Amino acid sequence: MPTVLLPASAAAFAPRSPPTVVLNTKVEPWLTATLKRTNRVKRPLNSAPQHMRCLTETLASPSAIWTLCSLMLSKAPDSELCKDENPLVEALFNYQLVHVEAYVVHVDLVLSNEVAFKLTPESIESLVEYHKEVYSVDIAASTWNWSEKEVQLKKLQEDFVQAANRFVFRTNALALEGLEEDGAGELLCGRSEEVKSAIMGMFLPLLPPPPRIVDVVRPAPLLPSSTGSGNWWSESALSSPHPAPVDSWKVVPSSPSTVSSGDSHSSMWASIGMTESQLPSPTPSYSQPYCTSAQFYSAPPSIAPIPQLPLPSTLAPQCGANVGFGGFGWDRYQEYTHIM
Repeated sequence: MPTVLLPASAAAFAPRSPPTVVLNTKVEPWLTATLKRTNRVKRPLNSAPQHMRCLTETLASPSAIWTLCSLMLSKAPDSELCKDENPLVEALFNYQLVHVEAYVVHVDLVLSNEVAFKLTPESIESLVEYHKEVYSVDIAASTWNWSEKEVQLKKLQEDFVQAANRFVFRTNALALEGLEEDGAGELLCGRSEEVKSAIMGMFLPLLPPPPRIVDVVRPAPLLPSSTGSGNWWSESALSSPHPAPVDSWKVVPSSPSTVSSGDSHSSMWASIGMTESQLPSPTPSYSQPYCTSAQFYSAPPSIAPIPQLPLPSTLAPQCGANVGFGGFGWDRYQEYTHIM
């Protein structure tokens, strides 16, 4: 649909003037029937120019005021409203019915097939007064105070004045079916709800400024190399030490019975001495222990020094260690110290 420009009378703060009417060469039958119904004086309507002249004179009449919708508005702010147990009393004393009226500024039945309405100065004044005396007070009371609140509220009122004077309602040309005598009329087929929604959309809320964004300084995470985690590292390593790695070829199967350390050592030495085991000495391989509690690799824990075994010379007179050991070589006792 091409863009249709409205006449100068539809501009903001423009005075009222006769509407501009554009008709097709063939007039619609519903328009002819409407003009014959609303005109008291019978006029000939046999051509398009006659319809145009009749419609223009009818809509330009001072009494050609249309009621677009009716709004139920408060008479005073919420803090000043009358409180009563009877809701009917509250409605009578606290609310008023405001009729939003307008006049026709443009009729186009060729390109856009629409009709345009502009608010009357009386309706604009009523809406501006309600916005300033009631609506602005309520929204100011419902928001917290900030430094530029009054400036923003005043700007909101000025914007509403401009919006009310620029308001033009455009709808289908079939709305002219609601035309009555002397050019007055009202919108039919639910078009009043569209006007009500458009007018209430001009009442904008008072938005406070957004909160300031404060930069939160977070402390740096503690790393294992820092001072605070050094003590924890050492305590963890000391509190749960891992045993020294032992090669599988050096492990002697343990008996299921529970014995003391002294008895286990004696039986171990006896079994080795009786069989005169000669085991090869492969190169021991060590693996790096892994600490799963802190998910870090730790250094191998310190190995406690192995106590020295008593020499055979000191044990021979006391317990007879040489008895029954055959050709056991005590000079190789260091090869068996790892079993401990």
